[in-house]
Parts: sequence; C-alpha cells; structure tokens
Amino acid sequence: MPSPLPDIDRLRVAGRPPALPADLRIYAVGDIHGRLDLLDDLLFRIGTDITLRPTARAVYVFLGDYIDRGASSRATIDRLIELGRSSECIFLKGNHELIAIRCLSDPGLFDRWMRLGGTETLISYGVPPASGKQIVELQAAFHGALPQPHMRFFRDLQASFSCGDFFFAHAGVRPRVELSRQAENDLLWIRDEFLTSNEDFGKIVVHGHTPTREVEVGPNRINIDTGAFATGKLTCLVIEDAQLSVIDTG
Repeated sequence: MPSPLPDIDRLRVAGRPPALPADLRIYAVGDIHGRLDLLDDLLFRIGTDITLRPTARAVYVFLGDYIDRGASSRATIDRLIELGRSSECIFLKGNHELIAIRCLSDPGLFDRWMRLGGTETLISYGVPPASGKQIVELQAAFHGALPQPHMRFFRDLQASFSCGDFFFAHAGVRPRVELSRQAENDLLWIRDEFLTSNEDFGKIVVHGHTPTREVEVGPNRINIDTGAFATGKLTCLVIEDAQLSVIDTG
C-alpha cells in the first residue's frame, strides 16, 4: 500500500490543497536511468495497488531520464513501450533523452553525452564505444542500432503535462513565466532558479532531475527523483483527489 506523503500541508494552490478531477488516479514515476530491475519492481507494486484499490482511470506519468548510467537503457525503453500499449501513459522528455537524440545529428555533443552516462546506453544498444573509435562511427552505429519503435518513442516525448492542480515536468519551471509559455530548455534543465523559488506557479510542479534522498516537498513543488541509479530507490507519487502518497522500491 502507498505511504502518506509527508509535509502535504505545505502544498497550496490559490490558498487551498491541490487536487485532481474526480475518478482519476495518477502514478508519477521519477528518473529511471536504465534501472530496469527497479522499474519492474515499481510497476509490480503499482499493479498491486490498482488491484487492491480499483480506480475508474489510472494514468502513468513518467518524468523522463529513462536512459544513461544504468546498464539496461534499451530494455527500459522496451518495457515502457510495452506498458504504453496496455495502459494510459504520459511519457515526458528528460535532458538525457534530449542529448542522446541530438547526438544522432550533432557529433559535437557525443563527448558530453558520454560524461553523462551515454556509454552505458550505447553498450545496451550493442554499440560499445571502443578506444580509438571515431565519433562519426559511433554516431552511425547508434543510429543503425535504434529500433524504429524506439525512435518514435523518443520523438513523441512531451515536454510537460498538466492535469488538475498539478503540472509535471522533468526538471521544473522558470519562475515568473506562465506555465503555458515555458521554454523546453527550462523544463528539461532548470535547477537553482526553480528550486529556490517560493513563487506560486498556479499549480504544484511535480518534477525530478535533481536527486534527493527522500521525496522533497515545498509549497509549490514535489521532487520525486530519489537517485534510483545510485540508491536503488525508484519513487512513484500517487495522486487521487486531494490525497498524495508514495510507492517506492526502497
């Protein structure tokens, strides 16, 4: 069963607790980073929750950063595509997906991607970045190794998703900019300006991108990136009506 989210009394939208429309439950999942083992464990726990507490409509919202660092990036994408065929899913774009796909056309980004964990992703697609291999060779090999369903998955990723009193984005939002006018670069990369802001964004922003040991709750945001790659703790925020709870693999 989900555990109650601590500090929810801090959350306010227009002076009241945030809520979703009736007959809807959202399962928002933080940064996976190639940890298929944790994803499968979490999906099993979510499935058990749905069995024990049936709902009219369950929606999965994944916050991006599915790849890099962990050993199973390709298999993670396969699993998410499979889930999307049987369940209602919203897949958001993370900065790691952005860089990986841009590397297909911009070889100048390859070194940066490798430093961010791209080496493990290439290996998972059967493209070991052997010493001395030219970037143009890796670029061509990665392009050839990407199955078409994976290309469509990456191409169709959304930058954000809004529902009820909640706004979902990988990294956060730019303060003093309307949610409908946020730049993709901020939605995927922003940190300090967002994390230190006490501004009322008009909705509660649910995000990942910045790892913390525990779910982090502020007056205007909820951070559910619990550093799964390094900690073994992949976190899901469960939202239904005005109730918020957590399922994790920790």
